[in-house]
Amino acid sequence: MKFISGDRIFFLLVLGIVFAGLAIFSSATLGMLARESSSVSKDILLQAGLGIGLGFLALLLARAIPLTQLKRLTPYAYVLTLLFTALVFVPGIGLHANGATRWIDIGFTTVQPAEFLKIGLVLVLAWWLAPRARQLASFTQGLVPFIIILALPAALLLAQPNTSTTMLLVITGSVMYFAAGAPWRDFGVLLFVAILTLTTIILVRPYALERIKTFIDPSANSLSSGYQIQQSLIAIGSGGLLGRGFGQSVEKFNYLPEPDGDSIFAVFAEETGFLGTIILLFLFVALAARGIVISGNSRDLFGGLIALGFSTIIILQAFINMGAMLGIIPLTGLPLPFVSRGGTALMAILIMCGLILNVAAHKKD
Repeated sequence: MKFISGDRIFFLLVLGIVFAGLAIFSSATLGMLARESSSVSKDILLQAGLGIGLGFLALLLARAIPLTQLKRLTPYAYVLTLLFTALVFVPGIGLHANGATRWIDIGFTTVQPAEFLKIGLVLVLAWWLAPRARQLASFTQGLVPFIIILALPAALLLAQPNTSTTMLLVITGSVMYFAAGAPWRDFGVLLFVAILTLTTIILVRPYALERIKTFIDPSANSLSSGYQIQQSLIAIGSGGLLGRGFGQSVEKFNYLPEPDGDSIFAVFAEETGFLGTIILLFLFVALAARGIVISGNSRDLFGGLIALGFSTIIILQAFINMGAMLGIIPLTGLPLPFVSRGGTALMAILIMCGLILNVAAHKKD
C-alpha cells in the first residue's frame, strides 16, 4: 500500500499503540460511570471517531503531501497554529476550566489548539534550521533567532497557563537545534534561560510551587495537592506483577482523579501489572527509536529534523506522563500519547506519525 510504503514497521507500531490505547481508554472510561455528568458512550465515540477515524485520514494526508510542498507551506502553517492557539483568549470562543484557558468549545466537544501548535513549531524549526546548519555557530544567526522562534509559542502557552507543554516544546526544539549542528556553547545559555524562566514561574504561580512541594513530600497534603499522586501510587502498587485483570481496576471508581486522562497510566498499571506496563513502554520506545532511525536515513536535513522532532515529542511526553504517575517527577498534566482522553490530541499525534512516514518514503538511496 502506497501510504505505508515509507516504513511498514513504524506504521504497524502506530497501529498497535492506537488500538491498544483505545482498549485502555475504554476500560478507564468505565470508571467515569460512578461520577456525575459523564457519558461513557459519547467519550468512547469521540475518541474512536474524532481521534482514530479522522486521525487516520489526517495521517494519510500528511503521508501523501510532497515534502517540497510541505516546506513551502510550513511558515504559513506555523502562523496559523499560533493564531489558532491565540483564539483561546477570545471571549465567547475560548473555554476556561480548572484554572486554565486552553480549549475552544465547538459544541459537541472541545479542541486544544496547543496540540497542533506542537506540529507547527517542529515544522518551522526544521524549515529554519535545515538551510542554516553551517551558520548556527554565529550567535546572531543561530541562538538569537532560535530563542525568538521558541518565545512566540512559549508566551502563548504560559499565558494559558500551560507550563508542561511549554517545557515539552522547549526541550524538543533544543534537541532539534543541537542535532542540526549548533555549538554546545549555546547549551549553557539555553539552560540558564530555562532555569531563570522556570524559577520565575514557580515564584509567580503558586500552583507550580505547590507541585514541587508535593513532589518532595507527597504525604504532606494527601487529601489535597498530594491526593492524585497518592492514589496513583496505590493503583500502580496494587497491580503487582500481572495486575488485577483487564477492566478490573478499583481506583478508577471514585478514587483516582481523571482516570481516563492524566491518570490513565495508573489505571492501566493496576489492571495489567508490571508486565503490562513494560510492554506499553516497549511499544513507545520502539516507535520513537524507529522514528529516529527514519530521521537518520532521511534524504535531507529538513525531513530528518521533522522525524526527530516528532519522535522526541512522542517519547518525551510518554515518559513525562508515566514518570509523574510514578512520582519520579512532579505532576505536569501532560496526557499519555495515543491513550489519554482527547480526540484532537490523538489526531495531532497521528498527523505527526503521518509526517514521519512521509520522511521515511524519502530516504537516502
